Amino acid sequence: MLPAAEIGKVPAAPCCSESGNERKDVEEKNDINIAALFGNEQVSEDTDNGDLTSYVSAFIEKEVGNDLKSLKKLDKLIEQMTENKMQLEEQVLTISSEIPKRIQSALKNAEESKQFLNQFLEQETHLFSSINSHLLTAQPWMEDLGAMINQIEEIERHLAYLKWISQIEELSDNIQQYLMTNNVPEAASTLVSMVELDIKLQESSCAHLLAFMRATVKFWHKILKDKLTSDFEEVLAQLHWPFITPPQSQTVGLSRPAGAPEIYSNLETLFCQLLKLQTSDELLTEPKQLPEKYCLPASPSVILPIQIMLTPLQKRFRYHFRGNRQTNVISKPEWYLAQVLMWIGNHTQFLDEKIQPILDKVGPSVNARLEFSRGLMMLVLEKLAADIPCLLYDDNLFCHLVDEVLLFERELHSLYGYPSTFANCMHILSEDTCFQRWLTVERKFALQKMDSMLSSEAAWISQYKDITDVDEMKVPDCAETFMTLLLVITDRYKNLPTASRKLQFLELQKDLVDDFRIRLTQVMKEETRASLGFRYCAILNAVNYISTVLADWADNVFFLQLQQAALEVFAENNTLSKLQLGQLASMESSVFDDMINLLERLKHDMLTRQVDHVFREVKDAAKLYKKERRCGLGPSQVAVAAVAVGAGGDVPVQLGLPAAAHRERPLTPAGGAALLLLVHSLLAGARGEAGCVHLPRSKQERAAFRGPDGKGTCDTNCSLFQIVLANHFNEGGAAQLQFDMTRNLFPLFSRYCKRPENYFKHVKEACIVLNLNIGSALLLKDVLQSASGQPPATEALNEVGIYKLAQQDVEILLNLRTNWPNTGK
Repeated sequence: MLPAAEIGKVPAAPCCSESGNERKDVEEKNDINIAALFGNEQVSEDTDNGDLTSYVSAFIEKEVGNDLKSLKKLDKLIEQMTENKMQLEEQVLTISSEIPKRIQSALKNAEESKQFLNQFLEQETHLFSSINSHLLTAQPWMEDLGAMINQIEEIERHLAYLKWISQIEELSDNIQQYLMTNNVPEAASTLVSMVELDIKLQESSCAHLLAFMRATVKFWHKILKDKLTSDFEEVLAQLHWPFITPPQSQTVGLSRPAGAPEIYSNLETLFCQLLKLQTSDELLTEPKQLPEKYCLPASPSVILPIQIMLTPLQKRFRYHFRGNRQTNVISKPEWYLAQVLMWIGNHTQFLDEKIQPILDKVGPSVNARLEFSRGLMMLVLEKLAADIPCLLYDDNLFCHLVDEVLLFERELHSLYGYPSTFANCMHILSEDTCFQRWLTVERKFALQKMDSMLSSEAAWISQYKDITDVDEMKVPDCAETFMTLLLVITDRYKNLPTASRKLQFLELQKDLVDDFRIRLTQVMKEETRASLGFRYCAILNAVNYISTVLADWADNVFFLQLQQAALEVFAENNTLSKLQLGQLASMESSVFDDMINLLERLKHDMLTRQVDHVFREVKDAAKLYKKERRCGLGPSQVAVAAVAVGAGGDVPVQLGLPAAAHRERPLTPAGGAALLLLVHSLLAGARGEAGCVHLPRSKQERAAFRGPDGKGTCDTNCSLFQIVLANHFNEGGAAQLQFDMTRNLFPLFSRYCKRPENYFKHVKEACIVLNLNIGSALLLKDVLQSASGQPPATEALNEVGIYKLAQQDVEILLNLRTNWPNTGK
């Protein structure tokens, strides 16, 4: 490669000497050419930094490199750089000619802008001085005009004030004239207009005008109300209101007394006139309100005519159930609750037939019966609010009060259609102190009930033990009583007004379920040694029943609503993960999932103990069956007589098998002993009323039937298969094995599942292999040996009904056969 200094001299003429200026011009041209080649901006910056030489070296290195033959490219490179240089020079000349013109134009524009700005400043100064002069001249006029405007506004306010007073006095005079002529309807209508004016004036700051207006309304309202009330009460007295006796024994009121049309006409007229005073009555009368701690829903006042109709009943209630009256007994809340229900029932027919049509004519959507019930309910709420603090810490009295209140609420809603959205007794019971006491008492009595039901002599006996169609799950009495207790608790709190209170009761129910589960676990541990005993099976049935019922409740609309409420509470408090919240929101889980999982775990543990116990005993009994030799039995050889079950009879007959099957080939003694033990175990479970006998009907139950970790029938299957592998079989031995399995063992489980042989697939397929005829067995053996692990081998196995066994297992089984023909091999 050439030195950098020599590369820089390549474009120079080789035969001519150069002066200093010429060399400088040549170097500048080279710089221009290089700039054209490398990029003008980059090279100029690099030239300023003194790095031009390094860029030239890099460029030459890239274009020429170490190959001297590439020097032929120099002419082309020089020509290209010369062309680029000319283009750059043209651009420089063009820019040099345009820039001065642009600068000159910009300067000219700046001068013009400066002149305009100076003109505007001169105009602004002139206008400012003119405006100041004008303001000084107009200031006295403005002061005089402002004073006159204030006077005019003051006069207008006085005129408006006088107009309002005049209008009020005019309405007042009209009411007086109507009353003097006994035109009460017009007087009431005029009072309505006055009340409308009062409402319009509420935003006014004229305190004296407002007071005058309110005093006038109050004055005429009292006069009209007293007059109409007196007349209305007189009409009600003619109808013998209130009705103290039930409707069946009433001789008046609903019957037609003398002059009935006129009485009912007067009743309707006075009722409508009293309705006109409703607005003024609400404006003037402060409604009675219980303390805010009871969180009663907002509701309008009872309409005025119904208030008057309620007056005699309110007097009776306060007379009998307040003070030192003998009827005011704190331990007898049912007295006043029953009295209120009786009053509602006595007056319902009259209200529906006589009062409701009047309200329908007037127009407002008011239900007379509900208004009447609402007025009486306020008496009950006031009474409860006064009595509860006095008996809050007497458990028996408090519990009795709650029971009576809940019964009252149920009858009120079901018989008389009282809406749960109205103020009711549940709002009083939901007050914090009272509610916490209610929860405590509810828990206390529930635990006492649980103690009683578990200590009862009939705790573990099913009420329907003799009726299998009614009680297939064989539920013990304690479990059924416990779930009834939970259901009663649900009925008691389901009408609470707020979801938060319902959720607290739900937590109480879950705590009770957990407590009952712990108690069942404690009793179960005492019965562990007798896992097929009566009490152990009853506990298992109880656990299964409670878990099943809770799973059904999880789909109930009421508990689904509680689940939604719980989701909102958990989301606000961040007490659950996003995954758990998602499961609740998508209904993948339920409010009882935690309890159900614990119960299912207990059920699984109990089933495990039962399965392990039966499996150990059957496995021990099967050891003799394993030692039996099956290579010397003839095809028609008869084994030892069958083992009797219980007092008499053969095993197949006891198991429900055909007697002919038994006569054809009896069960071997060792097999009979193992099978007899299995029969006794299942019968023991049945006598213990174990509902688990029916478990294989669902997916979870089949898992329980198979046992934990593949035990149960799976372990029995594997153990029997090992017995098969430990023997050799001639034709008679194979037939005997197949008879023992298919005609004795498999049918034993037919009452628990439809296809019991599916739980013994290894043994079932082993019997198929051992009982193949000679020709089929030889053909299968040849296929397996020639096509090991290939599809033909699998197809051959499937053709004879082998799906579960591996090819190696089948080959082992074929080698266990002793009845192969002598082929000379």
